[in-house]
Amino acid sequence: MTAEKQTDRRPGRRAALRAGIALCGFAAMLAAIAVLRPDDFFLWIKAFHVIAVIAWLAGLFYLPRLFIYHTDAEPGSTQSETFKVMEYRLLKVIMNPAMMITWVLGLYLAWSVYGFQGGWLHAKIALVVLLTMAHVHQSRAVRQFAADGPRKPARYWRMMNEVPTVLMMLIVILVVVKPF
Repeated sequence: MTAEKQTDRRPGRRAALRAGIALCGFAAMLAAIAVLRPDDFFLWIKAFHVIAVIAWLAGLFYLPRLFIYHTDAEPGSTQSETFKVMEYRLLKVIMNPAMMITWVLGLYLAWSVYGFQGGWLHAKIALVVLLTMAHVHQSRAVRQFAADGPRKPARYWRMMNEVPTVLMMLIVILVVVKPF
């Protein structure tokens, strides 16, 4: 009996299944809260929004670090193939669902609580659009690495690693301080 490697298909299918179950569980909890409509409904939606934001940002912070290490791996090597699997799973299983949940719940909160009013809210949404553009940029890089295409240098990915951090700091300031 041989040990399964993380690049084998079976562990990948199981990971996708577990992620699907977790996502369904998350959706079921949201649905239950929407049906029950507790007095603190807004706080529940806000909590789930923050959870999704944390998961999304964790991926946005980690994926460029993987790219930095992947840049140094020889295309086609075992190390490179492992990075491909890690990048793909991080993007598809964590980042994409978290981004979608963040957007849906965030827009719901912006509409139901704030009526899309407030300069701070408009600025926050604009920054979240930029964060989404960083996500799309990283998604394209995952496809580029997967195809063993041309790679940007590690220095580039170190710089790109800072973009989500700066955007996150500005978004948090806008949400907490509401300066305008």
